[in-house]
Amino acid sequence: MNNENRNDEAVSPVIATILMVAITVVLAGVLYVWASSLAEGNTDGDIAFYVFDAEDAGGDLTDGTDDNLVRVTMTQGSDINWASVNVKISVNNGAPIDCDRQAPGETVDTNCALIEFGDDSDADWSVSDGVTIVENGQAICSAGETCSVKVTITNTREGNTMDESSTVAQ
Repeated sequence: MNNENRNDEAVSPVIATILMVAITVVLAGVLYVWASSLAEGNTDGDIAFYVFDAEDAGGDLTDGTDDNLVRVTMTQGSDINWASVNVKISVNNGAPIDCDRQAPGETVDTNCALIEFGDDSDADWSVSDGVTIVENGQAICSAGETCSVKVTITNTREGNTMDESSTVAQ
């Protein structure tokens, strides 16, 4: 009888270990599926990453009020309608200035204008398209000055910042 008791006791820890491993594997699988569906549910399949490059627009800065300051080019992202885009610049860590897109033959009422280059035949900002940010009636940067320009591009429909780029205008 002593042998029978020892065999029964030896089987119980083995079965308990197998059950613990099985429960752990099942629980891990459930957590993985739950986390995956949660992550998918938050993206709606419309996640888009944008990258914009800013560079000096070239040419010399003057004391005038129509200098080309910065060129910004979209290098990655989906097409976005211009009606959903807001561009602001901050010069030398100053207050942000709104820039408005200036269509050919039209003027804007802000101190900063965006003149589109690339494919300007549509209403979208696409990869390889860009804008030249130009002074519009106010000397934002003066002759002989080096201006640090931070460009912030916002999707107004989504309410999020698409990109922030910085460069120097000289």
